[in-house]
Amino acid sequence: MMEQALGLARKAEGRTSPNPLVGAVIVADGVVVGHGYHVKAGEPHAEIVALNDAGRRAQGSTLYVTLEPCAHVGRTGPCTESLIAAGVRRVVVAMVDPDAKVNGKGIARLREVGVEVEVGLLETQARRLNEFYVKHRMTGLPFVTLKWAMSLDGKIAADRRSATAITGESARRFAHELRNVYDVVLVGVQTVLADDPQLTCRIPGGRNPLRVILDSRLRIHVAARVATDTVSAKTLIVTTRAASSERVARLRRAGVDVLVQEHDEGRVRLRPLLQELGRRGLLSVLIEGGGTVNASALAEGIVDKVIALIAPGLIGGAHAPTAVEGEGLTHISGPVRLRDVSVIQGLGDDIAIQGYVST
Repeated sequence: MMEQALGLARKAEGRTSPNPLVGAVIVADGVVVGHGYHVKAGEPHAEIVALNDAGRRAQGSTLYVTLEPCAHVGRTGPCTESLIAAGVRRVVVAMVDPDAKVNGKGIARLREVGVEVEVGLLETQARRLNEFYVKHRMTGLPFVTLKWAMSLDGKIAADRRSATAITGESARRFAHELRNVYDVVLVGVQTVLADDPQLTCRIPGGRNPLRVILDSRLRIHVAARVATDTVSAKTLIVTTRAASSERVARLRRAGVDVLVQEHDEGRVRLRPLLQELGRRGLLSVLIEGGGTVNASALAEGIVDKVIALIAPGLIGGAHAPTAVEGEGLTHISGPVRLRDVSVIQGLGDDIAIQGYVST
């Protein structure tokens, strides 16, 4: 039943931010009598959807839910009171909600009135499902994934002046599915200058993430697609005081959000940027930058997950760009190690390797 609840929650991937993914199943006399999931922020919570589905059959039932029910008033009323009123006898919770407004209060309220509560069933799976939400609620920062596509010999392009088609159609669709799930897609200005990308999600029914461009001196052309098309997707350009105030004003007049970091280092700092994105309620960032941006992200210690799409082809060239450049990472604290590594197949001739950065 909890596996079913987790599966329901996944149906809303990329749609509930800044809220979590939550699924719920109500069982009476061994039979599922109600189920539901949280569709998007502002809509009824999963427990309420499941209660409405069950109706009077919820009396004396057991609720399986992937996240602790809330006990406070937000955009909607407290789920705990609806469960109590419906006569739910037992609640099985996968994980405690890390949000400070909840964090055990929902469980305590249910127990206070005699509802039996069990916590921890499939907790690992539930935390992985809501890894964006958990990171944001515990640190105030969004979850960061570093993604790139490369040849078998580790090259991400043939040269620095233009893009090189490396992976096949299935892998490219996988990349767009990631954009559909993440709140933000982030690149460096060099990617924009070389490719003039749209940075949108091009799958049917997909959601476009906020496009964040790192551009310390504001070299971006005002005719770039990320600057001119602000209807299908929003753009945030992050720059420094080294940028021309005239160019800042011109981009803002064109409808582009420009964030000027107030420091004198002459480069965009990623951790303060993440803090700002977190304050804006953005839970997840997908970095699709080149080797310089990737190296900066790893060096600043902001990366939670890495996804490398690998094509069975060779590019070669001593000066062809690679996935992680800069000065190298071993001078900091040794190689960056990944844990919980897995291989994603079914991408045509390509594969994806993903893992979490060890801390």
